[in-house]
Amino acid sequence: MKLYLKYSFIAAMTGLLMACSSSKPDVDNVPEKDLYTKAEQELQNGNIRSSITILEALDKAYPFGPYSQQVQLDLIYAYYKSGDLPVAIASIDRFLKLNPTHPNVDWVIYIRGLANMAQDNNQIQGWFNVDRADRETSYAQAAFKDFTYLVANYPDSPYSYDAEKRLIALKDRLAKYQLKVAQYYTDRGAYVAVVNRVKDMLVTFSDTDSAKHGLLLMRNAYTQLGLTDEAENTNKLIEANLGNTSSKINDDKPFLWIF
Repeated sequence: MKLYLKYSFIAAMTGLLMACSSSKPDVDNVPEKDLYTKAEQELQNGNIRSSITILEALDKAYPFGPYSQQVQLDLIYAYYKSGDLPVAIASIDRFLKLNPTHPNVDWVIYIRGLANMAQDNNQIQGWFNVDRADRETSYAQAAFKDFTYLVANYPDSPYSYDAEKRLIALKDRLAKYQLKVAQYYTDRGAYVAVVNRVKDMLVTFSDTDSAKHGLLLMRNAYTQLGLTDEAENTNKLIEANLGNTSSKINDDKPFLWIF
């Protein structure tokens, strides 16, 4: 009985491997046009992995063919959709280097921003509502840079509107991280570092709640350092922006700069 089960398992696995092998697209000895048409069909049908196989073969076999630029663009999209984010970004950087004036550069930069933003996210932690404010921010910074460049240099791009929306979320993410760092320095009595960190927040993220909270840490830092004039000036700024209570945040009130 055990022997029968063993051979049945081997037969089943063999059949599965054969099925997988038979489903792999045939890319040998196929004209470039036909190969590209097949890749497009696979991509449109949601067969991302299959389309990647064909597109990679096209990119390798016809690097200077009439479809070469579109193949690279399709690969960028396919890599992004498949979750191969580092590969997508590497492909984007390659494309931008080779085609800096291509009419779809705005889209390429937009996808790089999306890929960087996706790498900053952690879906599992999101499911469990884990506070991710203290996570390393290199991907968020890269996404912020991509979207900022897109909005500044391609304001009429159809992707700029969405990029502006994403910049708001990214700014909030980066500001929360800076506030976490300032709190870390506060807990360890590194008050000069607290002041410098909050000053940077007020320049870069002045319209975020985290920057408003940062003012409270700055006032405390000045007080601990014995810098009474600076502490009083910060207190005036707090009163102007946060009202009479030092712990309540007025989200709708813009910053009034007193310094």
